[in-house]
Amino acid sequence: MKQSRILFISRAYPPILGGIEMQNYGIAKALSEITETKIIANKYGKKMLPLFVPWVTLKSLFLLPSYDAVLFGDGVLSPVGVFLKFFYPKKKFISIIHGLDITFAHKKSILGKIYRTINIPALKRLDRLIMVGNETINQATKIGILREKCVFIPNGLDVDEICATHTRADLEKLTNMKLDGKKIMFRGGRIVKHKGVEWFIKNVMPKLPENYILIAAGGAVAAKTAGDGNNYPNCTKAVKELGLENRVKFFINLPRKDIKILFNACDIFIQPNIKVPGSMEGFGITAIEGAACKRVVLASNIEGLKDAIKDGKNGILLDSGNAQMWANKVKEVLEDDIFRQNFGEKAREFVRENFAWEKISKRYLEEINRIIL
Repeated sequence: MKQSRILFISRAYPPILGGIEMQNYGIAKALSEITETKIIANKYGKKMLPLFVPWVTLKSLFLLPSYDAVLFGDGVLSPVGVFLKFFYPKKKFISIIHGLDITFAHKKSILGKIYRTINIPALKRLDRLIMVGNETINQATKIGILREKCVFIPNGLDVDEICATHTRADLEKLTNMKLDGKKIMFRGGRIVKHKGVEWFIKNVMPKLPENYILIAAGGAVAAKTAGDGNNYPNCTKAVKELGLENRVKFFINLPRKDIKILFNACDIFIQPNIKVPGSMEGFGITAIEGAACKRVVLASNIEGLKDAIKDGKNGILLDSGNAQMWANKVKEVLEDDIFRQNFGEKAREFVRENFAWEKISKRYLEEINRIIL
């Protein structure tokens, strides 16, 4: 069967670090290994976006005759797709859609209003929307996007990239802490309210033994961000008020090599998300990374986390906001070394079979071929 020729356009791409950047790199690289794929990416962050948009629009006008479809890395550039579609009505335009691509429409700000006015109508005019989570589809239909335009394909990862051999000594060196007799819980990703870090500190940490340590690491959220607000000040305030300075540690903007130490040397990975109006977890790739590193993952049974974590397979789902359930399960898992080891082995294999880019990219290509051929 003839394979589609894809023009992949990303406004967020490495070396800038972040969830969307890593996902865009992963799918672009994987697609390029199985079909002809041209990658045009902004590698310089948000500051260059005003220049990148007109440049990529003009460049795409000349490149499109050689390609069958345009795949956007997220919904921000959907208006570019509508513009290009005017000149190339027979080409297919597809966008990957993350949770924020939908929830941003609810933001009560000037940018939120612009997004509602321009981007949401543009998304409706694209040929297909590849949603990273089923809850993202549900939320999209509430703002008028047709369900039949949406297809769920989960995010993927490079299992061998995230996995590494690290020891407790490596973790001690990174954290500058003596960890003899300590149990380490790791939570990775942006420190925003719906990720549940502040909730966990306030409600679960006081119920856990003194030797249980929480490490939270992720990229800093800009004070004037257009997306989810920075929750780091509230988290540090809660730590101080509860006297948990020796039991809760934050690391901001760690390089990837240090993040790997945390993933591979912690005892368990937690993702205690909570419901926050106007925000949501589109998928939860860090939970998948934790499972790939043979960690037992404890995650809230809400939103996109239900697509990322299959209970009993690559993690354990818990009721969001149920502090006692969380405290009980954390203690149960951390007190059973054999269970953690056996479950971790099983979790990695489940991730490799279901979320490796090799598998996910084939699903992308099948869907793109379906609407083209």
